[in-house]
Amino acid sequence: MAPRASHPTCSSACLLAELHEDMPAAARHLAQKQTGLQDQNNHQMTQGWPATSLPKASCSQQLQLKIVAGIHVSSGESQGESPVLPLPPQVGRMKSLRFASAEALASHPQVALQSLDSVAHNLYPLLFKASYLLERAEVIRALLQRWPLEEFRLGALLGPSTDHAGDLRDRACRACLERTCCELQADPHAAQHSIKVLADIFVTDGNFQLVVQALGPAAPAPLRLHCLSFRADSLDPSQLLQVLCLAGPGELRRLQVVHNVRLHAGHVQQLLAQLHFPQLVSLTLPAKAFDTPPACAPTTEGEDPLLTSIAWELSQMTQLTELSVAFSTLTGNIQKLLGPLRTPLRALDLANCSLNHADMAFLAGCTHAAHLEVLDLSGHSLIHLFPSSFFRLLGRAAQTLRVLTLEECGIEDRHLSTLILALSPCQQLQELRFLGNPLSASALRRLFLALCELPKLRWVEFPVPKDCYPEGAAYPQDELAMSKFDQQKYELIAEDLRGVLLRAGRDDIQVSTPVFGSFDPDIQETSNELGVFLLQAFKTALENFSRALKQME
Repeated sequence: MAPRASHPTCSSACLLAELHEDMPAAARHLAQKQTGLQDQNNHQMTQGWPATSLPKASCSQQLQLKIVAGIHVSSGESQGESPVLPLPPQVGRMKSLRFASAEALASHPQVALQSLDSVAHNLYPLLFKASYLLERAEVIRALLQRWPLEEFRLGALLGPSTDHAGDLRDRACRACLERTCCELQADPHAAQHSIKVLADIFVTDGNFQLVVQALGPAAPAPLRLHCLSFRADSLDPSQLLQVLCLAGPGELRRLQVVHNVRLHAGHVQQLLAQLHFPQLVSLTLPAKAFDTPPACAPTTEGEDPLLTSIAWELSQMTQLTELSVAFSTLTGNIQKLLGPLRTPLRALDLANCSLNHADMAFLAGCTHAAHLEVLDLSGHSLIHLFPSSFFRLLGRAAQTLRVLTLEECGIEDRHLSTLILALSPCQQLQELRFLGNPLSASALRRLFLALCELPKLRWVEFPVPKDCYPEGAAYPQDELAMSKFDQQKYELIAEDLRGVLLRAGRDDIQVSTPVFGSFDPDIQETSNELGVFLLQAFKTALENFSRALKQME
């Protein structure tokens, strides 16, 4: 590809003049409606590029192409993610004439492809966002092939800007990213460029083959994919191992294996021992990830070679500061798992791990306690069974703790004084979640008065008061029972609780009761696969039941 001449004196006005001639009447009308808006020509773009044309990078120069779409993770590199600057009030709900013109050009791919060589380099980011918004994959592909700037940061490109207030970072344009990236990889004419792609990957059974193709192209390709964050759902263990090998575990910073990935302790040990993750900062394992493999021979009491091996592998990850092992049975094994770690944990999720007194005592006294910023101990009767350990744990974490989750912990009205006393030193606390606890309206009112004393608290998720359920309702509740409450009574109580905050001058605290949890776009994306998984599980259960009946005959 021959280098193009740069246009150092070309401004957005030049582009508008050229576009106006090629623009259909409807598109011109759309652009003319924006003439009353302030043009942002003299403002620096939020991506950090100046509003003057930049020289094109040499073909031999390696470009840093950073893709962070939908999953917000920092690369950890020295240059860091470009910040998204706050928008001026007057453009909060509008777009500039420049962006309207870019939309008009992107909406006519043939015109756009013929005009790209005449577009000033500093306008490429604007045209990219307009093309992404309109899902014009062919224009995006052409932009990437000609990209003249030294960096390509998708998070900054798609975020709010003075030209367009819309935030497209959570909008997955599959056509723009797949047809673009995979075809560009296979294009021999694009091989003059050497582009390092820093990607956050979400892989499921539905896109598994596509991801494998992108991570391991058959021939040298201009796009070299490097994975920083990896999230896996609806894969079998062999698929997970294969795709992680291709993703480059040596560079991986975040690994989330969630939902429908059925791992046991043998799989986890094999994964960690074979691949190694020296740069891993955050690790999330699925439910039952520490269960003993079905064919594993029983061991003597107190010995678990798989757990010992897993703990040793974790101890080799010198960057690890976030660990989530929710819904794994770890009774009596917390010290074995966390004791060998070389770095203090900042985030720890032990929800529904069946902890005992020894586990809680270790947590309260270990090094991690004084560094925790995010802690989830849901599913444990903390105040009823471990009041002193729980009190001591929060006391040691008080200087750093920002997010605390205590859902379905059996916290009742009689435990309220202990809970308030335990929370009072946590002056850095910003978020508190305690859904599913059987607290009355009067107890919640008293708790809210105490929460007003936490200066940095901004978010509270509280349970439906037990006054709103039929008398004698059992806890923890299933989804059906949880949904059957007096909605009108709840609204009155919730309004009273908000009044407590307002009268204390704490209108900065947002409160809610997400009975069925918060929306997870990744769950939504894999809903069809989840349905298949449930059907397969149901079929397996029926087969096992049928087999058992035959054995009884």
